[in-house]
Amino acid sequence: MLYVDLFCTFFIIGLFGFGGGYGMLSLIQTKVVPVWMTTAQFTDIVAISQMTPGPIGINSATYCGYMACHNAGMGQAASVMGSAVATFALVLPSLILMIVISRLFMKYMKTQTVQSVFTGLRPAVVGLLAAATLLLCNRENFSTPSENPWQFWVSVGLFLTTYVGTKVYKVSPIKMILMAAFAGLLLLY
Repeated sequence: MLYVDLFCTFFIIGLFGFGGGYGMLSLIQTKVVPVWMTTAQFTDIVAISQMTPGPIGINSATYCGYMACHNAGMGQAASVMGSAVATFALVLPSLILMIVISRLFMKYMKTQTVQSVFTGLRPAVVGLLAAATLLLCNRENFSTPSENPWQFWVSVGLFLTTYVGTKVYKVSPIKMILMAAFAGLLLLY
């Protein structure tokens, strides 16, 4: 049954998705793209998840659950239920672990073992974020210079402008999203 598959998939993602929502994106893409949706649909999910309020991982799970059920031919109510199942499954491991670990962490947070675990997790989180970025640098998002040079170079230009704007000039990511959306609208015409 699709709901059981959604629950198991997103429970595992929630259990091993260190680094927050952006760290989960590569895990989510690996699990859902070949099975329940296309890469283009997943790219749309990431864009919408970034623009809507709330954590990107939870927003992505909600939309993925909906799209998985919708693409399977289920109706509106069943698709909404798929959203709820995926979202609940993603949040459940964190809820359980935080309840169990919170008492232990306060007692043992200053020990060398706990500090060593966090030292090992930091590079893994950076790697997951880099993987999420690289997985989104694909043909559907950037095109290729041979297929559509205009779309490719505009996409690369928007990518670099956004990077420089947020990294060098410290422009708010919200402003960068709005400016990129406006640029995309201008490029339609």
